[in-house]
Amino acid sequence: MIDAHVHIETRPYRPESIWEYVTQAEAVGLTELYLLEHSYQFKDFSELYRRHILADDSQVGVYQRGWLERKLKRSLTEYIRLIQMMREIDFPVKVHWGLEICYFPGEETTIKEIVSGFDWDYLVGAVHWLNGWGFDHPRNRSSWNGKNINDIYRQYFKIMKQMISSGLFDHIAHADSLKCFGHYPTFDLRTEYSEIAALARQHQVKLEFNCGLRLNYNHPELGLNPVFLKTLRDAGVPIVTASNAHHPEEVGKFIREAEELIKNV
Repeated sequence: MIDAHVHIETRPYRPESIWEYVTQAEAVGLTELYLLEHSYQFKDFSELYRRHILADDSQVGVYQRGWLERKLKRSLTEYIRLIQMMREIDFPVKVHWGLEICYFPGEETTIKEIVSGFDWDYLVGAVHWLNGWGFDHPRNRSSWNGKNINDIYRQYFKIMKQMISSGLFDHIAHADSLKCFGHYPTFDLRTEYSEIAALARQHQVKLEFNCGLRLNYNHPELGLNPVFLKTLRDAGVPIVTASNAHHPEEVGKFIREAEELIKNV
C-alpha cells in the first residue's frame, strides 16, 4: 500500500518530524511513503515564480504576491541535508524523497538546472498556474467568475501534455485538479484523456490518483475522473495512490478507497 504524495512543510526539518509521518504510515498499513515538498517553499525557485505569477494590483495579484512572499522561505540545501540524514535511517516502511515542481512551459532548462546536482528519488510535475493565475487557491475561488471554462480546460490540458513530454518528471500530480471548485467544460474530454495517456505511456510517466480533491476541497470525486482513470488503465499507464497529506495524521487518508476504485474501474 503506497502513499505517493505527502508534504512535510508543516513540520520542522528534524528527524523527529519525519518519524511522525513514518509512524502514521506504519500504523495505517503503508508499505511505501513518498515524502516531498512544493517547489514554492524554496528560495531557489523564486525567480521562476516571479517571472510567471500574476502580481499586478488586482485583488488576485495582490493576494498571490503576498502568498508567494510568505512561502519562499527555505532553501533546497536545507531540504537536501535533511534527506541525506534521513537516508541513513532504516525506517519500518520504504521512504522515497522528492519534489513537487510547478511546471511553466518554456522553463524546462531552468527547472533542470535548479534540481540538478542531487540524486532525487523522484520528481513530480504539477500544473497549478494558468497565465499566472493560481486557479486552485481557495482564496481565488471567486476569480473563476466570468471566465470561459472551455478555454481554461483546453489551456490546462495543453500545458499538461507539454509537462509530460518535457521528460523532467517521474510522476504527474492531481492531473485533473481543475475541477476542484466544481467547474466543468461543455465539450467531451475523452480526446484529451487519450492524448495524455498516450504521452504518459510514451515517456514512462506515472499518474497519481490523488485524494487531495476530497481531503482539501471535499470534492465528491475522490481523485481522477472515472473515465480518465479507465483511459489511463486501458493504455497501461501506471497509477500511484496519493493522499496529498500535509500533516502526519493525514498520511494514508483515503488510500484504501482509492485502491478499490482503481481495481474496480
